[in-house]
Amino acid sequence: MGMLCAVSFNRYGRLYYLDPGELRPQVGDRVLVPTDEGPEVAECVWAAQWVTEDTDGFPKLAGLAEDDDLRRDEMLRRRKAEAKVAAKRLIREHGLPMKVVAVDHVLATPENGSDRTTIYFTAPHRVDFRSLVRDLGATLHCRVELRQLSARDSARVQGGIGSCGRDLCCATFLTDFEPVTIRMAKDQDLPLNPLRISGACGRLMCCLKYEHPLYSSFNSSAPPIGSRVATPEGSGRVVGHNVPKDAVIVRMDSDGSRRPCSRASACAPRQAHEERYNEE
Repeated sequence: MGMLCAVSFNRYGRLYYLDPGELRPQVGDRVLVPTDEGPEVAECVWAAQWVTEDTDGFPKLAGLAEDDDLRRDEMLRRRKAEAKVAAKRLIREHGLPMKVVAVDHVLATPENGSDRTTIYFTAPHRVDFRSLVRDLGATLHCRVELRQLSARDSARVQGGIGSCGRDLCCATFLTDFEPVTIRMAKDQDLPLNPLRISGACGRLMCCLKYEHPLYSSFNSSAPPIGSRVATPEGSGRVVGHNVPKDAVIVRMDSDGSRRPCSRASACAPRQAHEERYNEE
């Protein structure tokens, strides 16, 4: 048991959980988060509180942001904005099929020796940007790196709102992209319309993975559609499934009506179990 707080580097961006140590940051406080490039300023969006999980593996806050840290953060944001404008202009001049997604800037330190700007972009295919890098370096007066992102990584970096009305999973809490297949959509009886099952990235929605084990478990034990079952209300034929309610839809032989029936009461193993022990 320990304490955790959550911070974000951008408004509505991914949440990062850290051990506050002796600090007690409140919502809205600016804190210093340790990174590979040194402490970075982030905003506390979840005040430090006790949790039941073990917090030994979480990184610790480096402290509360001072005025010098805030000035440095503001300068970094300004340099990023300038680099993004320059990159878009030069890409247009070079006529390259590239779209700038995000920009990162690292100030000079004794270890790296000079400022470094990393520009993340998307493109339909591989792009020869060697001349673009030279022009960017001359314009920004620093070392420039260009990195091409996949469609999923682009959505993660840019963020957005999904069809559910919530922030994209990849931009908030997902750390790894698990394989998602069209079979998962079929098992969940979803319409195979790309507009209905695709996310903001244009790929299959990651949330198809969340409920797939539930559907797999239900389909492995529920009576298939078309089979005859005996229910507490009478016998009938299965005409549909309602997985969220753990029920099957049965068309009754008596009056032809369709009635929901719990999977347990319509499942053959459950009926056999009851018949056996009722006889005893």
